[in-house]
Parts: sequence; C-alpha cells; structure tokens
Amino acid sequence: IMSENGGVIGPVNDPVIQAEKITEVTSTGTFTTGAATTVLTEILVIGGGGGTVNCGSGGGGGGGYRTASCISVCASTGYPITVGAGGAVAARPSGGSAGGNSVAGFPSNPITSAGGGGGNFGAGSNGGSGGGAGACGFESPGNNNGGTGNTPPVSPAQGQDGGGAQRNQGGSGGGGGALSAGSFANSGNGNAGGNGQISCITGSPVRRAGGGGGGGRGNGHHGGTGGLGGGGCGNNSPTCNTDAINGTANTGGGGGGGSAGLPSPYPAPTKSTANASGGSGVVIIKEPEVKTAPGIWDLNEVYENV
Repeated sequence: IMSENGGVIGPVNDPVIQAEKITEVTSTGTFTTGAATTVLTEILVIGGGGGTVNCGSGGGGGGGYRTASCISVCASTGYPITVGAGGAVAARPSGGSAGGNSVAGFPSNPITSAGGGGGNFGAGSNGGSGGGAGACGFESPGNNNGGTGNTPPVSPAQGQDGGGAQRNQGGSGGGGGALSAGSFANSGNGNAGGNGQISCITGSPVRRAGGGGGGGRGNGHHGGTGGLGGGGCGNNSPTCNTDAINGTANTGGGGGGGSAGLPSPYPAPTKSTANASGGSGVVIIKEPEVKTAPGIWDLNEVYENV
C-alpha cells in the first residue's frame, strides 16, 4: 500500500521459495510433487537394457530413451513410476531377454520407454534399441539381422537397430544404443555396441542407454567393447579383457555378449563363455524453482494501516 509520501506501509510478506529439485527414480514406486509444483520442467525416461546368450551372442540393446518438458501436474500429489529391470541372460536355444519398460505415469503426458532387445546367437530381438545378432560357430552361409530399434515406434525415435552378424563367420554384432546403431560383425570378433545419448538434466552431461558389445566366436577371437553410456563389454574384449559384463544399473545399458566356446578341435576362449544381463532403467524428474507470496491483505487491514 502506498502512503502519501510514496513509502510502502503494511505488514511484511516475505516470498516463499521452493528450490529447484532433481529426483532420480531408480526403482518402481511413487513420485510425489512438491507443495508448490504445478509443472515439471523436464523428465527423462529410460527402459532396461537387454540381456544376452552364451553362444556367440550379439550384445543386448540399450533401453528406450525418451524425454519430455513442461508437464502439467498437481501440487503435493503422488504419481506412479515404473523402472524397467534389465533383461536376463539365457542359454541356447533361447535368446537373451528384453529389458523391462519404464513408465512415467503423469496423466497429462504419460511416457513409456521400451526395454532394449535381447542379444542372440541368431537374429537379435526388437526393442527400444534392437539387440545384436550372433552366430554359434560355423553355420550355413547367410546373415542374421540385428533387432529393430524404436519398437514400438515413437517420434523422435527412442533407439537404434542392433548390429547383424554373418553366420558363416560366427561373429556377433553389438547391440544398438540410443544414439548409434550396432555394427555388423563378419570377422569372428564381436563388434562394439552402439553409443547412448547425453543428457544434462542432472546439471552435468551424462551418457546413458548404450548397447552391449557382441561376444566373440570363441577360437581365439574376442568380444566387442560396450557402447558408451552403460553398455557392457562382450566376452574377452580387448578393452575390458574379462568375461562378458552386465549393463550398468540405472543407465539402461545392454549386456555384453558371451563367447561361442566352440568344442574341439577349436581352442577354448581365454575367458569363460559367460554372458551378461542388461542394466536397469531410470526415470529422472526436474521440478522448477517456485516463488510464492503468502497471504493477501483484506480491506480491514488496508484501512487500519492507512
């Protein structure tokens, strides 16, 4: 209220500030908005990465990668969040399991990111990003295709295709990542997984949803490097020199492929034929800073102060 000499009179009403908040949801549950939150600045939803099989397997596909902004919500309200599990390992004749879907259940803009496709010793399976193909030893001529990414289709795409493999070479293609597709394998060595996407939602650049590297043929051949963003290395890759590595938890990274481990007269792989599971997904939510002024002067207060 302005006085006659231009000054301000009346009670002091200091503003209330609700600070910006970033919540990383790493397991299925309920997310509750702040007392002054009516809009979410940004969210990132990543599905679980795909698992692999122990027979010259392609790498697991990275989980689907989706973002949204300016999502209307109600203050102090709980919303269901599902975080997809990483896909499980398998043994021939089964392929690696696909990762689980991650879901942000905001009614004004629900978002589902599909789990990454499983890596296989045959054709890779479809998913957020496709699983890599592979081959179990020397087989009849022809190719095995990688799994199709962006399944089910959304725009912009949530992931890329998995790499294929030439069956008469026995090599395995790496799984697709959110940014780049897995590469074709035709040398007996597993190829690298596709790279994941970079996001700055947490305040610094972090890459997630990388595809797993493919496993090698087994007789002196090596697996591929995991894609950047949580993808696991394939069996005996030069970069990791270990058994196949799981996709990193809460990145949606695909698992690394296992070796074929061919029987005599072929030499055994230098590491075991073990395969790897996918990494679990994640949902990251950013709430904006909110400033509010508490209370309103009624006419009696105005009169008394004047």
